Amino acid sequence: MKLYYAPGTCALSPHIVLTELALAHQLMKVSTKTKKMEDGGDYLQVNPKGYVPTLELDDGQRLTEGPAIVQYLADLVPAAKLAPANGTMERYRLQEWLNFITSELHKQFSPLFYPTTPDEVKESQRTKLAGRFNWLSQRLEGKDYLMGSQFTVADAYLFTVLRWSGSTGIDLAKWPLLTQYVARVAARPQVQAAMKAEGLV
Repeated sequence: MKLYYAPGTCALSPHIVLTELALAHQLMKVSTKTKKMEDGGDYLQVNPKGYVPTLELDDGQRLTEGPAIVQYLADLVPAAKLAPANGTMERYRLQEWLNFITSELHKQFSPLFYPTTPDEVKESQRTKLAGRFNWLSQRLEGKDYLMGSQFTVADAYLFTVLRWSGSTGIDLAKWPLLTQYVARVAARPQVQAAMKAEGLV
């Protein structure tokens, strides 16, 4: 398998999952600005959407969209329990988390990355995210991870997104449970390995 990624983007989530599952994979670095790959190729020929991640399977098929990719990967190694079994209520709870992270956190961060976004819009987004963080902090009370004591693909995604707080003017220290959660996930050896491979630590 080959993961097309850009360092520190949401592609870190499937990268963590690949590493947690010890699945053989290649990395292909992509410039999200130029849409060029590190081998000089045109990334738009790989994924016309132009953003990462993309997972290329050994048979040449390609999967896009992080929440779909991480569930596919988790199902390759069900014994690792990075996702509950299909058809169970717990699996739908996992999907509930993935949808919340992608729409209510990930996409709310997006305007904060663009220099052309007006300051008042950025401040409005930070306020909106603060409300989401308040709710999220309550959900994490008494838990190691989103689903309880078991690390899942939703944690790989949430960790990736929460890491963006510092670079977008949000002080995560206001939510001690969230800072503890980020530190807990960051301490996992496989998470460290994925971040090192991307040059993030």
